[in-house]
Amino acid sequence: MVENTDCAASFILDLDLISFELPGLTSGIMADAIDLSGDGGVMKTIVRRAKSDAVGPTDNVPVVDVHYEGVLAETGEVFDSTHEDNTVFSFEVGKGTVIKAWDIALKTMKVGEVAKIACKPDYAYGSAGSPPDIPANATLIFEVELVACRPRRGSSLSIASDEKARLEELKKQRENIAANKEEEKRKREEAKAAAAARVQAKLEGKKGHGKGKGKAK
Repeated sequence: MVENTDCAASFILDLDLISFELPGLTSGIMADAIDLSGDGGVMKTIVRRAKSDAVGPTDNVPVVDVHYEGVLAETGEVFDSTHEDNTVFSFEVGKGTVIKAWDIALKTMKVGEVAKIACKPDYAYGSAGSPPDIPANATLIFEVELVACRPRRGSSLSIASDEKARLEELKKQRENIAANKEEEKRKREEAKAAAAARVQAKLEGKKGHGKGKGKAK
């Protein structure tokens, strides 16, 4: 009887543990996910943290470059990815050019960070979906890597950045020209030295021949 009781107690405990874990598994959201929207509509789980000195998008550098893969939460089917052709997707954060979830999530990321973003329909494509790949009222899960942050084109920072790049390029060109001149100078000196060595060798050869003739007489 005691053994049966122990087995029963153990069995009930196992069932309790299983019933506790199932909701987390069915939701597809890990326990350490961050609720970015406050209503569960945008959940973020950090897969890889950025370095401590990494930067994120700001008013001065609002344009982001990202790698991503998007799947349908219900089926796990991949509907879009930048990994196949190794491209990046670029957009300006906060301008509404992407789904709401992305504007919300990317503001919290730093360069080098990889995160999974779960988006409820209200923060994705809603009741309209995005046929043919995304059905109506679909919950989406994206794995996103923030590759870079840049100033918007035409901004003072962008102009300054472009000018800096131009000056760096000019500096490299000047250094290359100077290096080429040095190389040409070195080759000329080597050629001069080789020519002098040949002349010297000829003179020494003539002297040798002259001595030989004297002995022959």
